[in-house]
Amino acid sequence: MKTQTVGSMTSRERVLAALRRDPVDRTPVCNPTSVATVELMDLVDAPFPEANRKPDLMARLAATGYTELGFDTIMPVFTIIQESSALGCKIQWEQKDNWPTVKMREPIWEDVDDIKVPSNYLTHQDTKCVLDAIRILKREYGDEVAIIGKTMGPWSLGYHCFGVEPFLLLSLDDPGKTKLALDRMKEATIEFGIAQIEAGADALTLPDHATGDLVSGDYYKRYLRDLHTEFVERIPIPLILHICGRTVDRMEYIAQTGMAAFHYDSKNKPAESMDVVKNRIALVGNINNPETLFAKEPEDVRQEVLKNLDARVQLVGPECAIPLQTALENLKAIPEAVQDWHREKAAMN
Repeated sequence: MKTQTVGSMTSRERVLAALRRDPVDRTPVCNPTSVATVELMDLVDAPFPEANRKPDLMARLAATGYTELGFDTIMPVFTIIQESSALGCKIQWEQKDNWPTVKMREPIWEDVDDIKVPSNYLTHQDTKCVLDAIRILKREYGDEVAIIGKTMGPWSLGYHCFGVEPFLLLSLDDPGKTKLALDRMKEATIEFGIAQIEAGADALTLPDHATGDLVSGDYYKRYLRDLHTEFVERIPIPLILHICGRTVDRMEYIAQTGMAAFHYDSKNKPAESMDVVKNRIALVGNINNPETLFAKEPEDVRQEVLKNLDARVQLVGPECAIPLQTALENLKAIPEAVQDWHREKAAMN
């Protein structure tokens, strides 16, 4: 089910224009993380965990975001652990109704001097899978739809490779060593990002989980603002920064980085967030996952979409990777609400 378009732009043109904050024929529906569900896995016979490790299954499942749900993007990287696996972390792959996770009680690094990007980093099964899936999607969908890749930021990699608590304690006890660790880990972010561009990605999500419940806005400024500015300079493609939680306290700093967009959480109100960023960066979001998309009705989804549209948020979509048991009718309600809103606005003019 591809959504009927209002206007004449292709999905790819619409998304890339919105990321530049240029005029669009309608607000694009964007998926910077994952809209994979168990129902979609069954529909195209591409279940977890195989769809995270086999490129043909990864591409087939990812394409349903466009073909079945009517989104303007295809995003094939469902997990946050592909790079960590390639770096050497132990992974719990789970089954199709659960996410694979890093075994953080078994960290691979204890000190900054341990940090090393392996020579087979891009040829490891779990990074190569992403690159091959992007190539498949680019070949099958070409310029029709925006293909979004994902490369994890160094703060996230620090959690995975050192463990959350040891890494946060390091940031408290030794800022200099923490900055050195981030500087060394950033090369994994950049290397994987550039490889995805070469494979055919139109934009990249860059999750860096300095979340509102773990670190402050001042922490973001101290450790990540300049680093994220460097990513913009070194990765030549629109970047969509993703940080979960209440993050309005760091949106001013995020807006200074030059990122194309910030994928923001439902804990932040659309209007207040737009007021902070002042059109220096696009916003993507922020439809609530655990309550609205997972547990409520399409009309509830519609009302959250309308709040974003009324605030002139540039791209609309779920706030993060959706629960795997989310009902498809709730996901389809997002593009339907966008279409209806634009038709109503057009009829009034």
